[in-house]
Amino acid sequence: MYEGAVQELIDELGRLPGVGPKSAQRIAFHILEADGEDMKRLVNSIVTVKERVKFCTICGNVAEQETCGICRDPRRDPTAICVVEESKDVIAVERTRSFRGKYHVLGGSINPIAGIGPDQLRIRELLSRLSDDEVQEIIIATDPNLEGEATATYLVRMLKTIGIKVTRLASGLPVGGDLEYADEITLGRAFEGRRTVS
Repeated sequence: MYEGAVQELIDELGRLPGVGPKSAQRIAFHILEADGEDMKRLVNSIVTVKERVKFCTICGNVAEQETCGICRDPRRDPTAICVVEESKDVIAVERTRSFRGKYHVLGGSINPIAGIGPDQLRIRELLSRLSDDEVQEIIIATDPNLEGEATATYLVRMLKTIGIKVTRLASGLPVGGDLEYADEITLGRAFEGRRTVS
């Protein structure tokens, strides 16, 4: 335990996701030893992002305006919506350059242990986007973990009644992976998603 401000900084840094006690301590001491101007820029960046950035009123992605750049882009296909858990997932899909539709950010996934149910996610907003008959396909791109699967299952059951085509991202073996190290679920999904080779 350190005195006063140093320990407070370590404690606050330790509350960040993915930052454990050792990492928090390393970051705190880096901040102490860093140039004052560099740290002022860091502080200003944090303050600016908290003041300027909000969530898109249409899809829930991060935006500095009322709507995000993707929702404002007339070249995007309005008939397909890719449903993701977080804004960072939008960036991951965009990097593939394989999807030209629009997005819907749920703001998390169903996790009963953490007290997060469907009502805490942006599912009502998704349903309201489907009322204009323009959307023809919903692509569910939640994480392939327990919470993501629960969310996907919930969405599939709910969206089936609407009559819109619902698809789920394929999952399987990673490029460069070895079969012997694949878990049963991943290997099973790879078999289910197999394609004909021409």
